[in-house]
Amino acid sequence: MLRPSDFRALVSGERKGPAAIALRAVLRLAETPYAAAVAWRNRGYDVGRRPIERVGVPVISVGNLTLGGSGKTPMVEWLARWLRARHVRVTIISRGYGAEAGARNDEALELEERLPDVPHLQNPDRVEAARVAIEEFECQAIVLDDGFQHRRLARDLDLVLVDALEPFGFGHVFPRGTLRESLTGLRRAHAVALSRADLVEATERARLKQAVKRYAPDAVWLEVAHAPKRLVSASGETRSLDDLAGQRVAAFCGIGNPAGFRRTLERCGATLVDFREFPDHHAYDRADIEALAEWAERLDATWLVCTAKDLVKLRVERIGTRPLWAVGIELELLAGLSDFEALLEPLLPSEKP
Repeated sequence: MLRPSDFRALVSGERKGPAAIALRAVLRLAETPYAAAVAWRNRGYDVGRRPIERVGVPVISVGNLTLGGSGKTPMVEWLARWLRARHVRVTIISRGYGAEAGARNDEALELEERLPDVPHLQNPDRVEAARVAIEEFECQAIVLDDGFQHRRLARDLDLVLVDALEPFGFGHVFPRGTLRESLTGLRRAHAVALSRADLVEATERARLKQAVKRYAPDAVWLEVAHAPKRLVSASGETRSLDDLAGQRVAAFCGIGNPAGFRRTLERCGATLVDFREFPDHHAYDRADIEALAEWAERLDATWLVCTAKDLVKLRVERIGTRPLWAVGIELELLAGLSDFEALLEPLLPSEKP
């Protein structure tokens, strides 16, 4: 099984040679039926062949067009905080992808730690989850996590995140690229947020904005940064990111876009002696922890660092002899806040608790 970075090296064309060329050709053949099936499904919702169900409260969806991480979880948190600050009872709903039976996945665990007053329901049937949220929690608004391709639950606002470092899936739908659906799907978006916008130049941000506008001319445009703020431990201890500068760091993660995490560490001035990738939503077991301990010891790394999503699953302060730290990320809106709030404000209930 290819690691996320290996898959991206293949479909982006970075991986060269006859074998890579032949494999891309095979993936291109597989792309056609997959893309056709996705388009047929979307067409069913567009023309009413498949039902779209409303649940009685505003639904705000946060999603993307590509596989892997584009920063949805920090955006979900930002929206939930925005609604709670206006005294709105909000519930987060997600499919629960990657969770073991009866357990919560990494996004849910992370959000529960950061938003203890916001219920989070995980259910592949998100319409049913929405009804439970309304009946049992009396919620007044729903934030649908990773909901752009989930068409059955009607939404009042569709926010799509586009990763500035990997915006359009290398021009192909999975498996030839990383698009979940054709770029024409952007026409459903009410707002498009360029995530990690701070990592590209202004000219590139302008180019991406124009590319999006070709598909979604009326969508509100946002630019956001996923700003590293601090180092955190499983016990809640914090340290400054400046402590990583010039230090030998062994880093690992089990997320959809490892390149973004790697770039964050490099920008903090860390000397990455090695970087280990696990599959997205990886469930760590004792064997993984023992292997990581041996790996860090062999590298003689001063620091062992992961993402917050990994830390909430591991819940350990040390791996072997090394303290384990995660990079705490917060969302910053760099552009488009007032226009985005103009979309959100009509969704606020007239009566609040």
